[in-house]
Amino acid sequence: MNAQGMAQWLWWSGAAPARVARGVLLPFAFAYRTVMSARASAYEKGWLRQRRLPLPAVAIGNLAVGGAGKTPLAAWTAAFFAGRGARPGILLRGYRGDEQAVHQRLVPRAIVVANPNRLAGAEDARAQGARVLVLDDAYQRLNVGRDVNIAVVSTESSPPRHVAWPLPAGPWREDWSALGRADVIVVTRRRAAVAESRALAGRIAARWPTAVVAAVHLALDGLAGLKSGRRVELSALAKKQVVVAAGIADPVSFAAQVRAFGASVQLTAYQDHHAYPPGDVARLAQAAKDADYVVVTEKDAVKLRGRWPADAPEPLVAQLAVRWELNGDGVEQVLEGILKRMA
Repeated sequence: MNAQGMAQWLWWSGAAPARVARGVLLPFAFAYRTVMSARASAYEKGWLRQRRLPLPAVAIGNLAVGGAGKTPLAAWTAAFFAGRGARPGILLRGYRGDEQAVHQRLVPRAIVVANPNRLAGAEDARAQGARVLVLDDAYQRLNVGRDVNIAVVSTESSPPRHVAWPLPAGPWREDWSALGRADVIVVTRRRAAVAESRALAGRIAARWPTAVVAAVHLALDGLAGLKSGRRVELSALAKKQVVVAAGIADPVSFAAQVRAFGASVQLTAYQDHHAYPPGDVARLAQAAKDADYVVVTEKDAVKLRGRWPADAPEPLVAQLAVRWELNGDGVEQVLEGILKRMA
C-alpha cells in the first residue's frame, strides 16, 4: 500500500485498527487545527502581511485534501474569463507538472504558470499578457490577496457522511469555520445523489448567508482516444471489461463513475501525480490488449500520450463536464463583477 492508500485507509476506513489510529492522532490533529485557525486569524487581523497581486485574482481551493474538484472548477473559471475576452493566467504551485499540462489542454487560451511563489507567478503571467488570474489550490495561501475567494466542498467527503477530522487524523486542512472567508462556496458531487448535494448546500447557505452557495455535478461527459482524439460514447462501456487506471486523489470515485455506465471495472490505482515509468506503461499496454478498454483521466493522459506503444490499443480518456445544478448564475455574476471592475 502506497502512502496515499495508507492515508485513505486511515481517514475513511471503519475498521477497528483505523479507528484506533485516528484516536492516537487526535492530539496532533487538534494541535494542527489550532495552528491553522491562529494563522488565519493573524492574516485577518493584519498581524501577518498579505501581498496584493498585480492583476484581479480568483482563488479556488478546498478545506480537505484532494478530490473535491477544485482543478475542474479552476479550468471552468479560466474558460469563463477567456470566453469574455479577458485572457486568464492560471497559477499553480508547480507540483510535478501534470496539472499544468491538463489546464493547458482544457483552456488553450490561458497562460499557465507553475511556481510555488504565487507573486512571482502572477508577475510572469502578467508579462505574458494575462489580464485576470485564477489561483488553483490557493484557499489556504493567505499571504497573497485575492478579489474573490471560492471554496470547494465535496459531498462525498463531507459531514454527515464523514467526521471532519483535521490532519493527520483526517483529510481536513481547516475546519468548517474557514468557509467564512469564502465569497463563493461550491458543493460538488460525483457519485452522490443530487438531493444529498442540495441538502448540503442548503445547510451551508443557512450558516453562511452572505456567501454565494452553488452546487455542481462533475460528470463524465464522454471518452476520447488518447492519441487519435476519436470520440467514444459512454454507452459503449456497457457490459465491457474495462481497466480503469488513475493516479489521482480519489481513484475509487472515478472507477465508480465508469462502473455506473454498466462496465465491469478493474481498478489500477496509483498515487496522485503518478509518473508512469516504463514498467507501468507496459503493464497498461498489455491490459489494453486483454480487456475491452482501458480508461484513464485527463491527468493521467498527459503523461501517457507520449509514451504509449504504437502496437497497443489506445486508452480512452474520460472527459469531465462541469454541470451546474444550483445557482450557477450566481457564480457567473460574481465573476462578471470582476470583469466590470476591470473595464
